[in-house]
Amino acid sequence: RSRAAPYASMIHIGPENIEYGTGRIVSPQKCSELGLISGKYEFDEEAVIYSKIRPHLNKVCFPGFKGVCSADAYPIWPDKTKLLPEYLKHYMLGAAFEKRAVACSMRTGMPKINREDLDGIPVVVPPLIEQRHIARILSTWDQAIATTERLLANGREHKLTLTHQVLTGKRRLKRFGSRDSKRSTPHGFIPADWAYRRIGDFAQEFSEKMGKEKPHPVLSCTKHEGLVDSLTYFNKQVFSADTSTYKVAPRNSFVYATNHIEEGSIGYQNLYDHGLVSPMYTVFKTDATVSDGYLFRLLKTEHYRQIFASATNASVDRRGSLRWKEFKKLHVPVPPLPEQEAIGSLIDVADREIELLSAQLSSLRSEKSALMAQLLTGKRRVKVDDLGEVAA
Repeated sequence: RSRAAPYASMIHIGPENIEYGTGRIVSPQKCSELGLISGKYEFDEEAVIYSKIRPHLNKVCFPGFKGVCSADAYPIWPDKTKLLPEYLKHYMLGAAFEKRAVACSMRTGMPKINREDLDGIPVVVPPLIEQRHIARILSTWDQAIATTERLLANGREHKLTLTHQVLTGKRRLKRFGSRDSKRSTPHGFIPADWAYRRIGDFAQEFSEKMGKEKPHPVLSCTKHEGLVDSLTYFNKQVFSADTSTYKVAPRNSFVYATNHIEEGSIGYQNLYDHGLVSPMYTVFKTDATVSDGYLFRLLKTEHYRQIFASATNASVDRRGSLRWKEFKKLHVPVPPLPEQEAIGSLIDVADREIELLSAQLSSLRSEKSALMAQLLTGKRRVKVDDLGEVAA
């Protein structure tokens, strides 16, 4: 049913505009905005769009409006007397359909699924009224997932703003002084009653080697997760079989990747009493004048990642590393200890809220996937009464 047409004022949808696994349309544009003039095909309110090219295979959407389909996707018009487009979209998003589509796409030398192969994939087709209710049920789950995603995104944005404000003193807890009195530092203004100290004034490098003692778990330092158990995180051994030269990282120590600190690869060891890290890492511990929770959050900010990058570029070490002798010269703002601890606790609350929303989102996605596997295969039927209502 597709046909060539002038379409400069129409909305264009291609694989890049379809979100994998959800069917959501992302940032569509008019063809005129993209500089497209001819060679595409129209679709209308009843068409399902299916991306046919790997690695974008199995991106599916049901726009519900008229537009133009990319040449890298197929417009599909189901016979609405037998198959509803809103149901077909959900079915094509299911794991069973994706498995068949991927298998078909592997049969040819081209990284795509042919229209003939796509048309040949069987679809479980319940009565129309049941299709309608299945589509409504799954759409309700989609709305719950989208709402939770927005809450999570807002939570992360709020935490980012909060972290920046409290770690720089732009926002202070009511019981800790005023935010109006400031003093200038090379890295910006901080409250006048905060110290501005070299890291080396309150921290010392810890360089004990493993030797032949009882082995400890090997840890890796990541940009986003901090320190992780290497075997668990990577699900394979990525470290040397001989760990005798590895450094010991005791509990409550900091670890950073000496050659990659500018990427933000710094972590805090609170996983084990003792862990092992690569000889290419630097380990240090602080004294009692600094709250580790406060310092870790400060060093993980984008602001300090940029400071690490500048320090690395200025280092005389040709390998682009930031060794302890240079790292310890960096300065950090240091509030009074009670304020440091309060700042850490405040950010902890924001972290827990994000963790709860992340767990809720993961649960919703898992439950929806399980429900799709049942509803779209007939293993679980939607009971509909004579009036077309879903039975309780």
